[in-house]
Amino acid sequence: MPIVIVITGILILFLLIARFKLNAFISFILVSLFVGVGNQMEILQVVKSIETGLGKTLGGLILILGLGAMLGKLVADSGAAQKITTQLVEKFGKKNVQWAVVLTGFMVGIPMFYTVGFVILIPLVFTVAAATGLPLIYVGLPMLASLSVTHGYLPPHPAPTGIAVMFKADIGKTLLYGIIVAIPAIIVAGPLFSRTIKNIKATPLKEFLNPKVLTDDEMPSTFTSIFTALLPVILIGFAAIIDAVTPDGSMVKEVASVLGNPVLAMLISVLVAIYTLGLARGRKMTEVMNSVASGVTGITMVLLIIAGAGALKEVLIDSGVSDYIGDMLKGSAISPLILAWLIATVIRVCVGSATVAGLTAAGIALPLLGDSGASPELMVLAIGSGSLMLSHVNDGGFWLYKEYFNLSVKDTLKTWTVMETTVGVMGLLGVLVLDIFI
Repeated sequence: MPIVIVITGILILFLLIARFKLNAFISFILVSLFVGVGNQMEILQVVKSIETGLGKTLGGLILILGLGAMLGKLVADSGAAQKITTQLVEKFGKKNVQWAVVLTGFMVGIPMFYTVGFVILIPLVFTVAAATGLPLIYVGLPMLASLSVTHGYLPPHPAPTGIAVMFKADIGKTLLYGIIVAIPAIIVAGPLFSRTIKNIKATPLKEFLNPKVLTDDEMPSTFTSIFTALLPVILIGFAAIIDAVTPDGSMVKEVASVLGNPVLAMLISVLVAIYTLGLARGRKMTEVMNSVASGVTGITMVLLIIAGAGALKEVLIDSGVSDYIGDMLKGSAISPLILAWLIATVIRVCVGSATVAGLTAAGIALPLLGDSGASPELMVLAIGSGSLMLSHVNDGGFWLYKEYFNLSVKDTLKTWTVMETTVGVMGLLGVLVLDIFI
């Protein structure tokens, strides 16, 4: 029975990654072989499907993710992230410091990968908490809620971009819908939730309390920092809005579609950042290019993991499993958005990695689009929301937070896990509300 083979394959994936600590890319390839052969495909035919899946997935992603990594590294190395943090905290004041760090996390989180954003911003949060005398979790958790949401919901991050490619979703619409869903999710999981936390005191290790603090002269201006970090969103969002309000064939629409193409938007943003955050600041081209190169090296394994998930998706299609799942779920009264969210949630709990959970769930949930009439963009967001649910001890982000904040496992579960779960639930609710109007 095909569904038994798929479930067994997911369990094997869980054991290989969580129990035996095998590299996720290798695990995906092994599980793809198992699922294909288990469904009576010849092994060489399975290999062909894997190659096709790798090519299809990376072909649509490598430019966006590579350029996104370059932009994120330039934002980090130039001091733009620090500038955004310090200026927002100064403008908002102590009373509204949570909203300052929420906006910082959102703006910096869009171009930066989660781990990079965490490592760059958390020491700055520690400094803000110490300067204001506010509890560290009260200040830090809203920032992490923003980073989590951008990581799970919004292109150009790996999982939402990869899922969008699989579902043939419009990346501009995905970004706009994602921002709409993200706002209430961040508010509830960040500022509101952190205010309910009592009697949990974070005591970070001393080495995390003294980040390298740049002077104003060493950092770009506030406008330059914010504009450059958000330029991809500005270009892609502008194009999506113009597409919705202007008639076909108009010159404005054609120009906007070019500027808002995700690849071209990322390329333009990187070129602008090379100048505004590099050359205009007196940095030499070789130094700027070193930042760009180091940014790309950091995503090599991420690209392979995404490609591995694409391989599994292709095997599911070629072996007929996707059609089987689609036929089985045709009569289901449950919304495909909820089913996709549930699939992602289960895999997230088992495997830990939000990226792996989202991409694996996408391959399984792909046939749900079929005749359901569900918006592919909302399916991307539903899966992204589910991929953030119930983070616990098998998730690297769980331990990153625990160690930086120097909390017990119990207190990490009471803060981090609840925050991530709130983000996931609010994401699903936002998607279901949007589904009424789209």
